[in-house]
This record gives sequence, C-alpha cells and structure tokens, in this order.
Amino acid sequence: QGSQKRSNSTPETPQPKRAPPSRSPYGLFSPGSFSPSVTPSQKYSSRGGRGDVVASFGSVRGLAWSGGGGGGGCAVKLFGCPEQNLSKPYKFMFQKALDVREALAGRVEELGEVLRRHHGLDGFSSTSLPAQEPVTVLGQIGCDGNGKLNASSVLLVGDREHSGGAQVPLDLSELPEYSLFPGQVVALEGTNSTGRRMVVSKLYEVTP
Repeated sequence: QGSQKRSNSTPETPQPKRAPPSRSPYGLFSPGSFSPSVTPSQKYSSRGGRGDVVASFGSVRGLAWSGGGGGGGCAVKLFGCPEQNLSKPYKFMFQKALDVREALAGRVEELGEVLRRHHGLDGFSSTSLPAQEPVTVLGQIGCDGNGKLNASSVLLVGDREHSGGAQVPLDLSELPEYSLFPGQVVALEGTNSTGRRMVVSKLYEVTP
C-alpha cells in the first residue's frame, strides 16, 4: 500500500487530532462490540438484595446448629505446665523489662545445656576471669555499637549463671569460618589472658 497523504489543517478548517471512536479499527474488536447488550453497572450504594443467597450447593437450607456437651456448654482444659499457661488477661508487648530478662536468661540456660550434652562439654567458665589455658564459655553474640555486626565488633554477653552477664570482646581471627548474628546463643572455647579480650579457637553452635 502507498503512503497516505497527510491532511492539511488550517485555522479555518481544523482537523481533529484523534479520529472518532467509530472510525478506529480497534472499535470493531472492543468488548462492547461483542456484548452490546450489557447494562451499565449501578452504584454500590443503590444496589439491593443484600444478604440474599444467590448460589448454593447441596441441601444446606434450614439447618439449625447447636452446641453439644454436658449442660449445654463446653469445658476448656489446659495442657502443659501451669507456668507456661496464661491464667489471666495478657497484653501483648506490654511485658516488663525484668520479665523479658528472666525469659531470655532461662532460654540461654536451656540452650547451654543442649550445647553441653550435644558436644560433650565438661562445663562453662566465666567470661570476665583471665584464663591462660583454653576455657569454654557460654553466652549470646552481641555488637559493641549501634552499627552492623562485623569481625571487629563482635562481643559475647556471658550467661547469668557462670558469667553474671559480663561482656567480653571476641577475636575470631583463628577460626577458619564462622557465621554469627546478634542474639545467637553459642559456646566458645578460647583463651582470655588479660580478661579483656577472648581469642576464640572453637565455636559450638546449636544444631537442629
């Protein structure tokens, strides 16, 4: 086909920039051309028939539901230890700081016992006492600042039972590989000759 000539447009006889929809070839294949009898949708507020059943499957109409049990009610029974069950109203994220500390300390003790039995460790020492010989300590991984955790900012927050929560910076240069995150419960073996920095030689993690 040859190229179509451009129509001349003058101020006296302006030509529309867009052709009307009836002249557009896309109008022949629009949804309106295939379904011309569709009624326009009504406004949501003016619609009726709210709550009416428009489709159903099976014989479900006319059924009456009622509770069962002794005396027309049901009884609730709590399973597990009484200390782990809620017996009074509880507001989420309204815990006291001391309660959170007790829960975290108890969790560290539980995971420490798992580490000790899994790896066959004799026991744990304090993180604050100087040790010329390798000792094994238990605690949580922490960061010495507000920045991101890196090899030079890792410290160990000792457990409450053996270390009283004392912190000690860690030297991880002797480890071939490691992957740590803040709050991780680990057991470490290393030397702390000055009591101010622990050179880690082994890392014991909680395995699934």
